Amino acid sequence: MSGDRRDPREEQVRRMLDGPHPVLPPDLAVRAVRHGGRRLRRRRAVRRTAGWLLAVALVAFFVWAGVEQPWATGPAQVTPPLEGW
Repeated sequence: MSGDRRDPREEQVRRMLDGPHPVLPPDLAVRAVRHGGRRLRRRRAVRRTAGWLLAVALVAFFVWAGVEQPWATGPAQVTPPLEGW
């Protein structure tokens, strides 16, 4: 393979990197920090809400299980009731 042949995409990237860079707005860092803070607060709120919903669901399940006792079996009906004798 010859070392002088370059990929056209590589040449395009080199030209882009060597060219003039765009001017960044002076308040870019401030806006990024503000945006990141909003995302962090929103993520915390979602996690907190999900935690509360999970806790409420667990409490509701345990109350239901304590009242209904689905693990307990009802009395067995071996013989039919005696009626009409």
